Amino acid sequence: NMTLRLCCAWIFILLPGLSDAGKLLVVPMDGSHWLSMRQVVEKLTERGHEVVVLIPEVSWQMKTTQACTVKTYPVSYTLEELDNAFHEYVATHLKDLPFPLNVLVLYNNSVHIFHTFFVQCKNLFNSKETLQYLNQSGFDAILTDPIFMCGATLANYFSLPFVFFMRGFPCNLHYEAPQCPSPLSYTPRLFTFNSDRMTFFQRVENALVALLELVYCNSLYKDMIKFSSEVLQRDVSLLDLLNSASIWLLRFDFVFEYVRPVMPNMVFIGGINCAQRKPLCKVTHFPMKCDYVVSGSLVIWNFFISGNDL
Repeated sequence: NMTLRLCCAWIFILLPGLSDAGKLLVVPMDGSHWLSMRQVVEKLTERGHEVVVLIPEVSWQMKTTQACTVKTYPVSYTLEELDNAFHEYVATHLKDLPFPLNVLVLYNNSVHIFHTFFVQCKNLFNSKETLQYLNQSGFDAILTDPIFMCGATLANYFSLPFVFFMRGFPCNLHYEAPQCPSPLSYTPRLFTFNSDRMTFFQRVENALVALLELVYCNSLYKDMIKFSSEVLQRDVSLLDLLNSASIWLLRFDFVFEYVRPVMPNMVFIGGINCAQRKPLCKVTHFPMKCDYVVSGSLVIWNFFISGNDL
């Protein structure tokens, strides 16, 4: 797959020369985010690089191949608590609510799920055995999904270059942090449901949402930023952690985005979501248990349904 090769090529930039094997620490995001990253990890392992995947003891889809070294760390929550937090999060996304009520409801649920994963990161830094192992392993770089900022904090803690592997950030941060222009006159903000051709009042709405985004994201990441400042022993902001990324690997296609300049270290790898193509079943018989996974977004849930053949 050409996209997968391109992705690996950019990660090679931070690793030693092709004649030497590099050592890469992977700090993934749980759930469907890991499904796309796993393909890159497996390809890097095939090319002779030593890869260590750092995962919590309690997780959903964090399965790796035998070629990868897996390092786990203890967490203070159970799988049931993780499931309950996420089921509530998914149920909220499935509600058809008008703007701005949809923003308020999603925000409240996002705060809850963000707090759950913040606890996960706090557990990581509380594990002295894990930190000692990471410090003595001599990694060359870190590959991480940045949505909950733990990987970025860990990279700054060990002074390692790091690569973001992601679909996107709330509050347009994946463009704001690399300092990409996003003109409000034709770049609609999330949740407004506007197009790039807006009326005057839609542009006013777009500008107001953009102003509120800073408050929105600062509240979401408040606990994590406070914790990162304590760990790094200096005051850091959300943009400070994001700006220090060496490369941004973005899992969406440039042609599907609104026109805007991008920075040289931003690489679009949308085709990676189609690396494993499988034909759909022509007939499915229910009742059955379905594991529904949407690649590129954190949507994983189990459900039971009964009925006739489809």
